[in-house]
Amino acid sequence: MRRGKGEQEAVDPNEPVGYYGLQVGTPVVGTDGRSLGTVQRVVIHERERLLDGIVVQAEDGRRFVDAPEVVSMTRSRVEVEYDEAGFLALPIAGGVTATLDQGIRRLRRRR
Repeated sequence: MRRGKGEQEAVDPNEPVGYYGLQVGTPVVGTDGRSLGTVQRVVIHERERLLDGIVVQAEDGRRFVDAPEVVSMTRSRVEVEYDEAGFLALPIAGGVTATLDQGIRRLRRRR
């Protein structure tokens, strides 16, 4: 079906997205369905062009969630492999530099 000028295609909020389509402010939920915070930053390994992880803004600070712990990403939410207790046990990131340093250390361990 051809759309006329000014008509927009309907967007499915449950459509999966890649890291390039993930928006700051997207809600992050745990395996128990509880809200953990929102996406504050998407960390990308530039050379490999892969998702390294996401920085989640929680009520008590930012936490880095490594890419393997990201279960799914849609336009409306990100689900991570932690329940609320597991997420709260992650260390609070000490700023963007500390968050990136954590991601780099994890990446080096994977090699």
